[in-house]
Amino acid sequence: MISKTVKGNSTEAIKKEIDKATSDGFEPTLAIVFTSIKQDWKAIIDVLNQKEIAVFGATTSGEFIDGDIEEGSIVMMLLDINPKHFRVLFLETGEHTTHENAKQIGIAGKNTFNNPAFIIASGWLHIDGEKIIEGIIKGFGNEVTVFGGMAGDDLAMQGPLVFTNEKSAVNGLLALIVDEDKIEINGIATCGWKPIGTTKTVTKSEGNIVYTIDDKPALDMVMKYLGLDIDLDSGNDVLTNIGAYYPLQLERENVTPVMRTAMWGNKEDRSLICAGTVPQGAKVRFSLPPDFDAIEQVIDECKEVKKERQKEADALIMFSCISRHLSFGILMTEEIEQVKQVWDAPMVGFFSYGEFGKSKTGKHEFHNNTCCVVALKEK
Repeated sequence: MISKTVKGNSTEAIKKEIDKATSDGFEPTLAIVFTSIKQDWKAIIDVLNQKEIAVFGATTSGEFIDGDIEEGSIVMMLLDINPKHFRVLFLETGEHTTHENAKQIGIAGKNTFNNPAFIIASGWLHIDGEKIIEGIIKGFGNEVTVFGGMAGDDLAMQGPLVFTNEKSAVNGLLALIVDEDKIEINGIATCGWKPIGTTKTVTKSEGNIVYTIDDKPALDMVMKYLGLDIDLDSGNDVLTNIGAYYPLQLERENVTPVMRTAMWGNKEDRSLICAGTVPQGAKVRFSLPPDFDAIEQVIDECKEVKKERQKEADALIMFSCISRHLSFGILMTEEIEQVKQVWDAPMVGFFSYGEFGKSKTGKHEFHNNTCCVVALKEK
């Protein structure tokens, strides 16, 4: 399998890059497209439709290609996978719920291939990402391989979307179903965040809303505990100050903690609205802002995947939480470059609003503040 990466700051620029990439006889059948919502993604689809290339696309909150971070651009990976070895499936929340659609994706994978893997992207779905995982598992079974990310919209928080050749929607759920008997897929969801302070208990929560921690209003506790001065009337301040720098770590027995970003604070009831489910009774700890140690942990876990499961890769796809970019700053480039160097393969990715994948000791599940790396290799 050959993969080539291209980028551009306009539809015309990306068209020229595609023409250049295919000028040597390379005939891609699939395009992984990550684009700023400011770009004309419909025109990009038209370009790829003219070349009869299947599209797996999502809008972003920043893009990266190989070792470079982009903003407001289009990045794309072109692959010449045998069309019999993959299927792109797009479902839109409407008559059916997102959970039901996720279940249908799981069923479709089971009916299409004996050994399918799922790479997914979701739009602006007002549903916890865990429900998407649960739906796929319900349709396919427990032993499922799922990696992916939630689309972004340059932090506008108004309507990221996913798209394929003929369809696009803010409330869309997109799946690239791959035949693992033909294409080897392995990956890791990892973060490197270190816990700080004592373990605390979520004493009242409902879904992704945390009302009290140790019987105290969740928002007040976070602000006091971390010494934060937050103006609750300024929209993204809670995201950038709490979610990016001090995510919650949900502790579990014998498995890696799962991260949960505090996206908003409700000044009326003093609750925290997180980007994923935080069960009542859960044990949580706050996290220290990341440093080089966090990057080293991410790279070490990627190297472990390479050593134990997948020594070579034809292509790399990476979904990294926008909160990581906000908190890492210039260190983010270092992480992306080093991940690429582990397999030394073409890489494309974007900054997401949530990630799907399997941690070192966990199961395939929904994450925040995490980077999810997926390696593909034709057998």
